[in-house]
Amino acid sequence: MSSTDIDLEGVFPAMCTPFDDDERIDFETLQQDAQRLEAAGVDGLVPVGSTGESATLTHDEHVRVVEAVIEAVDDVPVIAGTGSNNTREALELSERAADAGADGLLLISPYYNKPEQRGLVDHYRTIADAVDLPQIVYNVPSRTGRNIEPDTAVELASHENIAGYKAASGDLGQIGEVVERTRDEDFAVLSGDDALTLPMLSVGASGAISVAANIEPERTCAMVGAALDGDYQRARELHHELGPLFRELFVETNPIPVKEAMEIRGYGPARLRPPLTRLSEEYREDLEAVLADLEDSSTEVADTGTEGDR
Repeated sequence: MSSTDIDLEGVFPAMCTPFDDDERIDFETLQQDAQRLEAAGVDGLVPVGSTGESATLTHDEHVRVVEAVIEAVDDVPVIAGTGSNNTREALELSERAADAGADGLLLISPYYNKPEQRGLVDHYRTIADAVDLPQIVYNVPSRTGRNIEPDTAVELASHENIAGYKAASGDLGQIGEVVERTRDEDFAVLSGDDALTLPMLSVGASGAISVAANIEPERTCAMVGAALDGDYQRARELHHELGPLFRELFVETNPIPVKEAMEIRGYGPARLRPPLTRLSEEYREDLEAVLADLEDSSTEVADTGTEGDR
């Protein structure tokens, strides 16, 4: 066991990084957002991942975001995105995040250079050997060009500091195999695809690193909590309520739609750093309609008092 274990069960929003008109990080809004999500009942926060536009942050900005989120919250773990396609760079970011006080690390697999599976094992083990924090291996082949095969995930699960696997391959068979083969390990499989969170939970995943939870944290927590409690009827109801949002948040490259949704809800600006651009006008009306429907249904639930807490 790592000396700094955290509970990787539940909902962990993949946070956005807000920018001002000059594309500088808006730390005040960032901290307010962290506090909003903590108050909503999430189980942890994940800043500076893909949703946090880590690819366009400098290393110093990266660390400052982690520090700001840690400073803002009282009682939830902060899992910092520290991945890179350069092992030395990922190690440096991981060490700096640990020094800043992060509770855990999320490490996307190396992108663009497409290492072989043995290279992936060496990459993750190098960081896990050097940094004594719980680490989550992140498999998202659509961004990296390389799948982390089940054999590789299972091999990595044996390392005391590799605590989990964020699954965003879209391959439920593969995800189920990883769950099945790591049941005897202290190892969490987390959904990295909101639309597949409930199916993943049904085969043994422990939670989600969620984009949608930035917008609907209470409902996302209720869905995941119901499934973890075995109440799949309630979990399915919530999954279907959230389904339109799941789809709208991925009509263009993440985090373009979620940042637009954040602005519509008043949670933060929709600005992105280039080369990402604002959501196309053709999608904004549908996104607004979905958000309005969710607000209306939340009001109806509150009025009738039928919503169950997580």
